[in-house]
Amino acid sequence: MLEIAPMAVAGIDLKRGSQPITGAVYGLPVTLAPAAPLVRWSLRAKDAALLSVALGRTLPDRVGTHHDGIARLGPDEWHGLLPLGTTLPAVSGQPLGMVDVSARSVGFTLEGPGAVAALTRGCPLDVAKFTPGRATRTVFETVEIQIWCLAPDRFHVEVWRSFAPWLWHALAEAIG
Repeated sequence: MLEIAPMAVAGIDLKRGSQPITGAVYGLPVTLAPAAPLVRWSLRAKDAALLSVALGRTLPDRVGTHHDGIARLGPDEWHGLLPLGTTLPAVSGQPLGMVDVSARSVGFTLEGPGAVAALTRGCPLDVAKFTPGRATRTVFETVEIQIWCLAPDRFHVEVWRSFAPWLWHALAEAIG
């Protein structure tokens, strides 16, 4: 478990313009950076085919995977990370839930040969086994996050905005 000095996060507010931080874990370089701005959607449906038609996108068919900006987090739950300006069609009378949750979360990227080691410092999952296209909800220490594997050494990490300063500093400490 990482030990974060109380002053490292107390009273510090993460700003969108935060500069990337480069460090190393076990001698392996890694860069932590704020992710590009994205639109975030919480998507719920009992019928995946109905949601796919409504979105005009092919959805990942397996829980724990992502495709085309959408991760399947559960049997009836998806999370979309889409380019700014992306809107979803208005659907009425359908048993679907499509809610813009962009203000709720922020994203970070971890990139480099040390990215896996940085994540495993606080995550109980075996991140080394993640392959591109894997996405899951988990925790870093006690904070809920989503990890999206974009490449063998590149990860997108989603966290609720209120926990973002703590997570930023915890990840910075992990690569420091």
